[in-house]
Amino acid sequence: MQDNKSYFEKKAFFDKVLTIYGRNSIVEALEDNSLQIHKLHLSTSNKKAPIIDKIVSLANKRDIPIAYHDKQTLSRISKNAKQDQGVALDIVAKKMLNQDEFLQQHQSFRVLALDGITNPQNLGMIIRSATAGNIDAIILPDKKSSSITPLVIKASVGTLFRMPIIKTNSLYKTLQHFKEQNTSLYTLSSHAKANYKDETYPSKVVFVLGNETQGVSKEIESLCNKSISIPMNRGVESLNVAVTASLLAFM
Repeated sequence: MQDNKSYFEKKAFFDKVLTIYGRNSIVEALEDNSLQIHKLHLSTSNKKAPIIDKIVSLANKRDIPIAYHDKQTLSRISKNAKQDQGVALDIVAKKMLNQDEFLQQHQSFRVLALDGITNPQNLGMIIRSATAGNIDAIILPDKKSSSITPLVIKASVGTLFRMPIIKTNSLYKTLQHFKEQNTSLYTLSSHAKANYKDETYPSKVVFVLGNETQGVSKEIESLCNKSISIPMNRGVESLNVAVTASLLAFM
């Protein structure tokens, strides 16, 4: 029984671990004492360089464990062999949680679900607006979406670690589960007749934002209760998805 408990405790911990890469990004993270760091990973193929010395020094000052790996293993850890620059850092993202944890903690909420947001800059700006506004969490799929990279962290201006992120292997199944818990799902569409400002929203709402060019996928759209629009003037067809997120966040 104790072994099972230990397993689930470890799994719960590692579910909240977020691995970033890139030398400058890791220096910034190590210099931010508000971040809880689990481990620093370095490739044995790294050539001696002042920035590597600085990374090691910062980790040692904070008593952060350092693990050395061959280049191939480091690439598996970073999941980005082309851009990791031989370094990776495990950050404990305390706000990362699963759907059940979130639903247990909230009786009412406004959530953004991201369906195929592939631009890291957009993802970072969405996170920033959601954190600043009236959004309780972001549902972020593991597949067919931008992952959390140094570009996302930079675009979010550090707010990433303050916003609850619900990671999911299947956006469809997660939204289906939310819907079963009496949550209303809204898509944003320029063709919808309902003005987003005129709606009376229930206590549990998920707004689904779609891919930058193709919008919300047909599969996800089929789940949603209603489609709403942001009226445009002067012949403008649509807004950038990050701007749309901002309007919803401050509604």
